[in-house]
Amino acid sequence: MIWCRFLILFGVVVSCVCAKAEVESSILTVFQKRCVQCHGEDGKEKGKVNLLKVESAVALVRQPELLGSLIDVIDFEEMPPEDEPQLGVEERAALLNELKALREQMVSSEHTPMRRMNRFQYDNAVVDLFKLKGVVFSLPERMMREHNNYFKPETGEMAGMVTVGSRPLGKSQLIERRLGGVAPFPQDLRAEHGYDNRGDHLSLSPLLMESFLRLGQSIVESDDFNLENVGIWKSFFARPEIDEGLNVHVRQRMERFLTRAFRRPAERSLLDRYVGFVMKSLNAGVTFPDAMKSVAAAVLSSPKFLYLYNERSSEDGSQPVDAFELASRLSFLLWGSIPDQELLDVASSGALTNLEAIEAQFTRMLKDQKLKRFCDSFPTQWLQLERIISSAPNREKFPDFYFLKYRDSMHMMLEPLLIFETVLIENQPITQLIDSDFTYRSSLLQKAYGDLALESDAKGGNQVVGLNFHRMPVTDRRSGGVITNAAVMTMTSGPERTQPITRGAWVAGVIFNNPPEPPPANVPVLGEKPPEGEELFTLRERLSMHRERADCRGCHEQIDPLGFALENYDPIGNWRTNYENGRDVDMSGILFRKHPFGDVIAFKDAILAEKDRFARGLAGHLLSFALARELGPADQIALDQIVERTAADDYRIQALLKQVVLSKPFRTKTSLKTK
Repeated sequence: MIWCRFLILFGVVVSCVCAKAEVESSILTVFQKRCVQCHGEDGKEKGKVNLLKVESAVALVRQPELLGSLIDVIDFEEMPPEDEPQLGVEERAALLNELKALREQMVSSEHTPMRRMNRFQYDNAVVDLFKLKGVVFSLPERMMREHNNYFKPETGEMAGMVTVGSRPLGKSQLIERRLGGVAPFPQDLRAEHGYDNRGDHLSLSPLLMESFLRLGQSIVESDDFNLENVGIWKSFFARPEIDEGLNVHVRQRMERFLTRAFRRPAERSLLDRYVGFVMKSLNAGVTFPDAMKSVAAAVLSSPKFLYLYNERSSEDGSQPVDAFELASRLSFLLWGSIPDQELLDVASSGALTNLEAIEAQFTRMLKDQKLKRFCDSFPTQWLQLERIISSAPNREKFPDFYFLKYRDSMHMMLEPLLIFETVLIENQPITQLIDSDFTYRSSLLQKAYGDLALESDAKGGNQVVGLNFHRMPVTDRRSGGVITNAAVMTMTSGPERTQPITRGAWVAGVIFNNPPEPPPANVPVLGEKPPEGEELFTLRERLSMHRERADCRGCHEQIDPLGFALENYDPIGNWRTNYENGRDVDMSGILFRKHPFGDVIAFKDAILAEKDRFARGLAGHLLSFALARELGPADQIALDQIVERTAADDYRIQALLKQVVLSKPFRTKTSLKTK
């Protein structure tokens, strides 16, 4: 009997070893037959990749960046190049599965760095901490201002008509209830292919530290920081009616305040220092409100308030974050701010480490008005809408873009943002972001669209201060979604002409989260106007010179079909079928070398046929935003799981967002090994 068991066990082990060896042999065989000619032989290392140095599958596991890159170029069918023999469908699928199986062997997780709040989060956190009736300072990065309080996520429905304004392009939109005499610190810039909350971009220089000290003082010393505007005035700043046991009252107030500000209970020694400061000030004759203002300013300048970080662990490697860390991750993702009292209470009870409790808090937070902050931050950066601010189409060539002294971009940028908010509030499938059956437009934006205007009985309103945007059904699929709207078309064009390469790079990075590498420095720039002798060329013909360079060909094969697919939209998003020289616009192409299209509707269908790729791209953007860092190879495993579970729920956006929150990278931390 024992001998039989041994033989069975031996057979299993041998079969596993043989299977592993077979997989390894299969991968290396494909490399040898299809790849090393450009990546290894005769000293060639295109893309700085030498596959001849890969001697085994284990070697690939030890090079996660290379393994991730190989999976991407095989998955997106970027390799082999178009002019080389291609992998068969089954061969490609088998290779991809084998490479992904190797990725599953990686057990390490990525480190989420400590980072300070950006100014958007700082403003929100101060508002919530003091329950201010207004904002600390006006921020143009909040691109949309609502005028009729349309944003009501608790209803699950978006209003049919909303009155909104564009902050960056309308000075009147920045007039709001705020603290007088308080100036914001400089805007934190968005990382390339990333967001403005990235830890590696949010440094704190000594000069900025001093500005935070002054900022905290200016907040509590503002004339508007008073009983009328500060919701916690009576419970924190007002002197207790009974002087007896004042120390106890101060301690109770400080304990609640510090727990909220620092997102976890303060250590006793730290609490003692803050209480001692207040009592010393009171004994020196400082009034109670002023003493509490001083300590509040000190709290606002504390690294425990300014920084988001994980508590140090005694063990190396990946571990679950504690309940308070998870509460902060949830609140800064969905609300761009500190946790509320209920979230802290659940964390304090220890229940937040339970998946059911996480889901319950996630559902509650999605129905809160503070979800508007997520909509004010994520979609504008995901879609890179700040680029439209610098767009300046030729006034003589596109006079309809300008009306009075305002530009159409004031209206344009609001349309995709309202589409995103509607999909989120109504929990629609993310495919609506590609090809929505509705949109929101103002009367002036309708006029600007020309042939792409939709039928509507909507009337205009005050088109300077508040813009009336009406929900309209999309019956012409050339409209709808976040790809083919005028904002994206304008910001990816130059003053004179469209820029298919820019548009293609935008689609690759935003929609599929697969941005191309920057172009070589010595590639000549294509002029806005055709040079002498090229007046009758189409734009596709003029750009063909770039594809002749071997170091440019790979990227152009990736991005050109994506950019030319949108070529029927002129530099301000109007529809055209011919260029100015009379030549027909040719927008045909093939998506991922397997979905041919001859018009933009077929292009949308091609993207929808690859909706798992889009879901994975959007999940990657959301996870990077949630963790405030660039994603690494270990995160890719989680993205596969997120997409699979989202697909099971009809690709609904709240399901996608929930799976991001429930993912391993979001719920774990990795301590850096110390020497």
